[in-house]
Amino acid sequence: MFSITLKLMKKSARMLIPAGIAILIGTAFICATFLFSNTMTDALGRQQTGSYGGANYIVTIDYDALESATKEEKDAAYSATVNDFHLDQVAATDGVDGVRADTMTDVTVVNGDKNVSGIALDTAKDVRLLPVGLADGDLPADNGEIALPQSVAKQLDVKIGDTVTVSSRSLQEEASIADATATATVKSGNVSVRVVGLTDDPNGVYGSYGGASVISNDIMAALQAVDDFSQVRTSQLFLDLAGGGNGTDGSATDPAKAQATADRLAKLMPKHYRMLSREAANREAIKALSVDGGTDITTTFLLSFGVLAMFVAALVIANTFQVLVAQRRRTLALLRTIGAKKGQLYGSVLFEAGVLGLVASVLGVALGCALIGGLTASGLMASTGMDARFVVSWQAFAVPVAFGIAMTVLASLGSARSATAVTPLEALRPIELTDTRRAGVVRGVISVLLVLAGLVMAVFAAWQMSQSIAGHSSMITDAYSTVLLTAIAGCAFIFLGLVLSAVFWLPVLMRGVGALVALAGPSAKIAHANIQKNPRRVAATGAALLIGVTLVATIATGATSAKQTMGEALDKRFSVDMIADGADMTDTQAADAAKVKGVTASVYAPTVMKYVTDKDGNDLSVLLVGVDDADALRSVMKADLKNVTIGDDTVLMPKYDVFTGKKLTFDGGTATFADMTGDSGDGTAATGSETSPGKTVTLKPTYVDYRRVSENYNAVAFVSATHFTNGDLTATGHMMLMKIDADAAGVSLNDVLTDVQQTFTAGTGVQVTGPIAERSLWETMINGLMALLVGLIAVAVLIALVGVANTLSLSVIERTRESATLRAIGMTRGQLRRSLAVEALLLSLVSGVAGVLLGTAFGWLGSYMVFSLYGDVVFPFDWAGNGIMLAVAAAAALIASIAPAHRAVSTPPVEALAEA
Repeated sequence: MFSITLKLMKKSARMLIPAGIAILIGTAFICATFLFSNTMTDALGRQQTGSYGGANYIVTIDYDALESATKEEKDAAYSATVNDFHLDQVAATDGVDGVRADTMTDVTVVNGDKNVSGIALDTAKDVRLLPVGLADGDLPADNGEIALPQSVAKQLDVKIGDTVTVSSRSLQEEASIADATATATVKSGNVSVRVVGLTDDPNGVYGSYGGASVISNDIMAALQAVDDFSQVRTSQLFLDLAGGGNGTDGSATDPAKAQATADRLAKLMPKHYRMLSREAANREAIKALSVDGGTDITTTFLLSFGVLAMFVAALVIANTFQVLVAQRRRTLALLRTIGAKKGQLYGSVLFEAGVLGLVASVLGVALGCALIGGLTASGLMASTGMDARFVVSWQAFAVPVAFGIAMTVLASLGSARSATAVTPLEALRPIELTDTRRAGVVRGVISVLLVLAGLVMAVFAAWQMSQSIAGHSSMITDAYSTVLLTAIAGCAFIFLGLVLSAVFWLPVLMRGVGALVALAGPSAKIAHANIQKNPRRVAATGAALLIGVTLVATIATGATSAKQTMGEALDKRFSVDMIADGADMTDTQAADAAKVKGVTASVYAPTVMKYVTDKDGNDLSVLLVGVDDADALRSVMKADLKNVTIGDDTVLMPKYDVFTGKKLTFDGGTATFADMTGDSGDGTAATGSETSPGKTVTLKPTYVDYRRVSENYNAVAFVSATHFTNGDLTATGHMMLMKIDADAAGVSLNDVLTDVQQTFTAGTGVQVTGPIAERSLWETMINGLMALLVGLIAVAVLIALVGVANTLSLSVIERTRESATLRAIGMTRGQLRRSLAVEALLLSLVSGVAGVLLGTAFGWLGSYMVFSLYGDVVFPFDWAGNGIMLAVAAAAALIASIAPAHRAVSTPPVEALAEA
């Protein structure tokens, strides 16, 4: 029987190809997911442990022990400094060949008018203990030295022996509040260093920074704004212990000796720190990338789409085998006549499905391996800082093949049962390929129950959220996750119920739309008639496309809602669209920023940070900004500034503290601003008439409800610019407030942000912030995530479109006699082609529109449940995205109809009638 089955498969090979393609795509996706996960885990693991350099033992925080520690003990562990690790004693211990404390800082390197930001590490006596290599020159050893990454040196046009200036955020902050006794370095906020070497990053540990600089210990202390290197914070110690191997290949020449040395050193370490071998640290790093030590999140996430793709493929497979069995009814009846048993026919169909699943799955695994192999070999991941390698595992081969075979066999079970129903007498009956069975009552009942249950859960979740928004008692307060999961489960039940009941409602929907289309002409009328002949197959094909389109529409709607909702929420939380502030902002830079397309108004003003004591005795940081008058602010601020004036003795202040949200109030109705609260800076009482730098200024506040001009201070207050010109205040920086209208300028928010940032690239301490910056970051993140998700779901849509082609191909085979009759009575080849094209369009567009409407509803519910926590939710309909998706589905359906149409018109009518 098996040999007969193989011969039947060979004869029906063309019909099996679409189903095989569906299996191949799904299994290739699953295989590629496992291989991609292996590659990412390997790259991230090597990158994470790459920071150890050539160390074979590591001292790090014992997080397990910290769980039971007191708050004071935790604070002490997290604030450990180099001095706490007793480096001199460790280095002098017998068996220690090298030691390095892991300290790093952000750094901005400046050469003339060029600057590059990056990261800097402390130096070591032996380059093997560093995570970066030395490409040229020497490591910093003496005071005031730096080794730059090769790419940074090239950008700055610097060579070994040159002198550059370095700075950091900590040093800049220290400089902004420096007093008269501060060192010259602290006051200037930067320090000069000599370039002694060039580094490389062979393991891509700092790929996202373009490499890492190495600096001498005194420079590390200066950039961390501490007096000595021993005061620099660190949480790791890297050791090269004799007998512990070279730290990278996992081999140890004398592990017992190395462990004995480690045990002695452990006594010198701070409390709640532990000593780990390189091998143990590697294992923990890899485990940290996984969920409970098992499959990592990325794999789980991607596999869910692989399973979705295989589920859609199962619908295509089920269609294929239904028609195969129907077409072979006479053959199966003849086999019954010569003695074949029902069990043999049942096994024959399952065997055929198993062989198809095996062959297609093996080809899918080969395709998955080729895709990931090409990805790792292309160097594309290297551009993201990942050193990717092709890493195989048994799961990448066994799981896709097993899953592919299992899904194919399961999808063919219904057809196998149909094969056993064939009687020997059917060998003498005319072949009738149209399946007219009605959907079962059980399926209908289950579908209705699922939809009703889903609606109840979704409505309940939305009601709970509405109660919470209205300020009433709600589960949202204490069990938000449960309510959110209820909404998700409700959508899932509704969707599953609609997919199961598609055999009832989808053919009816297509019949209604088809009745209108039939008025267009003979070809459309024939397409309308053909699509009604097999409602079960039409429903299965439509449901496959419905799944993909619904998911894409859900994600697109949610993403659009997220961007609009968060955009409006950010606008309400900020009073200025965008600000730039910093100590070294220049007039020329501000003028260039004001000319950027999309910047409709701007105010450039001097600033100084002062401290003030509120009514409750709290010391608050306030950035005083000097402006000409209130009219200047009205042009850039979103706040009610009617009847507001800024005089010589007044200060415009926000009503609420940025950090605490509490109302700002001051004793006596005046606010006294000083470098040190209650102190003029020289130990004497201050008065408002004093004009020397560092003296206090007392002003009467005018309160207006404007929000978050800057998040770096308790408040941003506006004073008359005359205070800066007459000497009352000495500017330590400048701020530029900008009003943005990207739509009117015909540019994107990201373009405006990028262009403004570009004007300040020469300023090392200038920051560009505000809702536009946050919204641009938010939109970039959402767009990237949406592109990823849509790309993944596109696999399922692709398989569904293969199903459309499959359905048309099987319909052409079924209607061989009918098509020949139509040709014989005068129907042209063009009309026959058009009828199949219309049929494909009906299948794709009706299912697509239903999917868009369903996905939009799901997207609205999801947005309401998630983004109501941040503001008033926007419920958009993504006309552009949905229109593009439907246009692509229509175009793909037309392409899918080409091969079946060619087959239908290429067979001469006489020959077709004879075959039938």
